[in-house]
Amino acid sequence: MGVINVTPDSFYPGSRVEGTTEAVKRALEFADAGADIIDIGGVSTRPGAVEIPSSEEMERVVPVVEGIRRRSGVPISVDTSRPEIAEAAIERGADIVNDVTGLGSRSGLEAVVRSGGAYIVLMHMRGTPRTMQELASYADVVGDVSRELDRSIAIALEAGIPKEKIIVDPGIGFAKKAEHNLTLLKNLPVFKTKGYPLLVGLSRKSFLGALTGCAPEERLVPTIAADAIAIFQGADIVRVHDVREAVITAKVADALKKA
Repeated sequence: MGVINVTPDSFYPGSRVEGTTEAVKRALEFADAGADIIDIGGVSTRPGAVEIPSSEEMERVVPVVEGIRRRSGVPISVDTSRPEIAEAAIERGADIVNDVTGLGSRSGLEAVVRSGGAYIVLMHMRGTPRTMQELASYADVVGDVSRELDRSIAIALEAGIPKEKIIVDPGIGFAKKAEHNLTLLKNLPVFKTKGYPLLVGLSRKSFLGALTGCAPEERLVPTIAADAIAIFQGADIVRVHDVREAVITAKVADALKKA
């Protein structure tokens, strides 16, 4: 899953693009490089990020979805928690809604996903991007995150979203300290037992900086190492900024896993 942020303030400057034309161009380049999914985000969810008006998110995201779909059949994911954004994106060809709140906002997003026939990524997070790091306290991070994801899954199923259209994500870096992220990655098989495809997004995140001392611009090698281990541990989808390198990483990790 290749990340494209149509935002001015995402934590990694290399993921930012300005305007629809540039975003569509990058998406097509990602597809050519082997991305299986393109993930479009119009709102930064970095720690401390503040919300923007829905109208601004709509202007950033929907034309990009439309532009990609006119030129490519690559699956498109929209990184949003707002039902109106998801609905407009699905109508224009988006296939997946990537919800960082795991339907925790109870905004009606689940009904939009169901009626639009889209897939949904249920990610674990506590609070909002602005407050989440204040809530990074766990008695048992694997057990707590697992139980909280179960609540998200229950909301989706109760809303009528088919089981086969649910993807789960333990939310690396979202209301998590560095040690929590490492423990979750080491215990990914626990989340695989739920019976849903598992998405992991760790590309260039701050825990890799805490481990290595590298700035976001220098975290490609740590990302490759962590992605390879995540795949070996059971991740079905890795969400990345560097598609070409991730495709190569996935080929090697998959081959080792199947050997």
